[in-house]
Amino acid sequence: MSKIELLAPAKNLECGISAVNCGADAVYIGAERFSARQDAGNDIRDIESLIRHGRKYRAAVYAAVNTILRDDELPEALALIRRLYEAGISGLIIQDFGLLESGLPPLPLIASTQMHNDSAEKVAFLEAVGFSRVILARELGLAELRSIREKTSIELEVFVHGSLCVSFSGCCLMSYAIGGRSANRGQCAQPCRRLYKLTDDRGADLGRRHWLSLKDMNRSRRLKDLLDAGVTSFKIEGRLKDREAVANATRYFRRELDAILEGSPHRRSSSGTVIGGFDPDLNKTFNRGFTDFFLDGRSRGIAGVETPKYLGECIGEVVSIAPDRFFLKPGHGLNPGDGIAFFLPSGDLKGSVVNLVSGNRITPDRMDGIVPGVRIHRNRDHRFIQSVLKDEPERKIRVRMILESKNGRLCLKVDDEDGNRVALALEADPAPARNPESAESTIRKQLTSLGGTDFICESLDISVHPMPFAPVSEWNRLRREALLRLDGVRSAFRPPVVPAPEPNHFPYPSKRLTFAANVLNAKAEAFYRRHGVEIIEPAAESGLDMRGRKVITTRYCLRAEIGRCPGKQPTGHSAPAWILEDGDGRRFPVRFNCDDCIMEVFFGE
Repeated sequence: MSKIELLAPAKNLECGISAVNCGADAVYIGAERFSARQDAGNDIRDIESLIRHGRKYRAAVYAAVNTILRDDELPEALALIRRLYEAGISGLIIQDFGLLESGLPPLPLIASTQMHNDSAEKVAFLEAVGFSRVILARELGLAELRSIREKTSIELEVFVHGSLCVSFSGCCLMSYAIGGRSANRGQCAQPCRRLYKLTDDRGADLGRRHWLSLKDMNRSRRLKDLLDAGVTSFKIEGRLKDREAVANATRYFRRELDAILEGSPHRRSSSGTVIGGFDPDLNKTFNRGFTDFFLDGRSRGIAGVETPKYLGECIGEVVSIAPDRFFLKPGHGLNPGDGIAFFLPSGDLKGSVVNLVSGNRITPDRMDGIVPGVRIHRNRDHRFIQSVLKDEPERKIRVRMILESKNGRLCLKVDDEDGNRVALALEADPAPARNPESAESTIRKQLTSLGGTDFICESLDISVHPMPFAPVSEWNRLRREALLRLDGVRSAFRPPVVPAPEPNHFPYPSKRLTFAANVLNAKAEAFYRRHGVEIIEPAAESGLDMRGRKVITTRYCLRAEIGRCPGKQPTGHSAPAWILEDGDGRRFPVRFNCDDCIMEVFFGE
């Protein structure tokens, strides 16, 4: 059986623990520095606490140290990685090849999606130089995933939910070009979510929209297709998301993935059964609308050009208003504490909070912009969020118990779902029970009462004759001590040690690298040269003047999105650029590489 992983994000310790409790097989978390989400760094002590919690269920904890690094930062980054190794992380997510030249501890290496892992040749290279896993580019379709699986044996991690970058990951320099905040350094200012005026190649004004803002990914209905294509880790995006969003997505995907794994030749990579708790609903927490994003090839409707914010579910149209309230038709479902959103005639999105609800009369925090005919959306369901936060599921390890006589002593054996076994004997031989049926009922009740522990009893086999009698306190002691021993065995578990990669000379797929390869330090340059790269342009973050340079490369295409794709163009065909212009008057020429079916955005030519 192959092990399949549901991987959830952890903004912090609280989010990570919640993700594990909701069924994550693994979580990924940012270290205190050098994470591609600078605002989601975590102290080593919190990461250690998350590791201890995850270890109960064999849940892995991966640490992200996935920015590109300056020469002077490499020693500090290496010291941090060694501390993470000592803390017990299960794997290290990196982007900078310079770290492979710096003497890493023996950790499984995970190639960040920032490396833009988009081809079998690139993935085969990463496998050859010592990576255990690659996080594949989000833009890949099923056919491309199958091709990579057929040509490699490395673990394949694929995003299945969450926010989308418009650019190929690691290849967006728009934030850096505009204001010096580099996405490759964890500082993205998200210019893709801004308003832009779009002008086509004929000079026609196509309006001011959020032209580069993509919807969120949701591949929950395509998990079997991805599994059949060879995916081994299903990743939820969201290291900036709050606990309710992480818990909701994790619980939802756990349910969907379990249904697919049941009866398949695969099994979960962690243990434990998620019991009870809230009923998940992906529409109830932040999203920009959903897309499965090129999984079956190009399609329209990928972008959310009206707003990059969370609009939420439509509740209905405003029937009438009063000075401090508005009225909806019956059955609206709004409650005090809900957040609402609506568009103004100008196209701007406004919002408010519901203070009071009396039948069809809704009293919001403010009425600005609410007029008859306005469509009201709920973008915060207060009752749902409270249910997520207050009714978190429990995660229990299944155990089987056997009470038997061994070497003349009464012995309790406990086996868990991971194959661990402990055995404990009663201190003194009990006398035969005067009432066997009552005695057996007492034994079953006391030995299987596992409330307050991480275990749930799947079965108890009593293979003893005659039925013994012992005080309730003795059965309780036997159960307690057996579970303590089992917990100790489980806590001592450590994954196998993976040796640090040995340097080799496996050829890199290209002989020439542009600034888009993000080479920012001498060790990264040395790595590439050892692997046959001859020409290496330094990263933009080295201080390159970005005027006239490409800042976004993307499979998303404005012409295709609005229904004006001209189809395959002759090789070398060069049409006039389209122009994106932001609110500060900066112009970004847009060119369409139809040979490769990609779009390129340049900075202020």
